[in-house]
Amino acid sequence: MTDPDLHKNDPENPAQASEPVVSKPYIMPDDPETGSAEALAKEAAEARDRMLRTLAEMENLRKRTAREVADARMYGITGFARDVLDIADNLQRALDAVPAETRDNADPGLKSLIEGVELTERSLLNTLEKNGVKKFDPTGQKFDPNFQQAMYEVPDASVPSGTVVQVVQAGFMIGERVLRPALVGVSKGGAKAAPAAGNDQSNSAA
Repeated sequence: MTDPDLHKNDPENPAQASEPVVSKPYIMPDDPETGSAEALAKEAAEARDRMLRTLAEMENLRKRTAREVADARMYGITGFARDVLDIADNLQRALDAVPAETRDNADPGLKSLIEGVELTERSLLNTLEKNGVKKFDPTGQKFDPNFQQAMYEVPDASVPSGTVVQVVQAGFMIGERVLRPALVGVSKGGAKAAPAAGNDQSNSAA
């Protein structure tokens, strides 16, 4: 085979010799190794990102599951505990029905019966507390509708208005939730309480 470029410069072929020789620019081919390295680095970064997201999702799932299990263990007995409170209330009513004078003058048989009821009540409350149910008595505390239910007002100028002065029925908590609010009587400050408070404030301001 003959090279056509040789004919272009062949003096014996004047037609070919008159045409100028144009050289084609040389284009560097892409380095396959460089492209592969960049692609691998990108794939590795994407895989690492996916792995981190998956790990974060798994950790969130683990925490959520642990929290749900703990809540189920703590609050799963809510209905049962609320029913048991009726028994505790009945035991308390039985004790309240016996006047203090009768207890003091009771014969040994009656005293044993009263002590047995008291022991049963304490045992029941201890069992509830072991399962996360605690009794609370808000006497003397500021009335909080989140934990107490006001049944009536008691005129009493000796304490600030809105103070729990009587507890009709004790309240119970289960974990951090209210199982049953306490039924209470709340103080209502008398006419003498407001001027006294106003005088205190004016004196402190002076």
